[in-house]
Amino acid sequence: MARGLTRTEAFERLRRDRKRVEMLFTHLKRILRLGRLRLRGPRGAPVEFRLAAIAQSLRRLAKLLVRRRLHRRALLRSRVAQWHR
Repeated sequence: MARGLTRTEAFERLRRDRKRVEMLFTHLKRILRLGRLRLRGPRGAPVEFRLAAIAQSLRRLAKLLVRRRLHRRALLRSRVAQWHR
């Protein structure tokens, strides 16, 4: 029965989502060095985690903006090239 569930589309979707989340936590731990929390006190760990998550989101946003800008430039160049033909 369990093996039959692993062949469903819902299971595959859940597995992809899990992998995506795990990759984010791995990035937080290794790249942003959040394997060990440095802020102390009852509010230290949640604050540090939120700051790291914000930093991760900002990095992601910057990458998306750069991609969008590059895509726009490529579109403009192709349109200009079409006009000159």
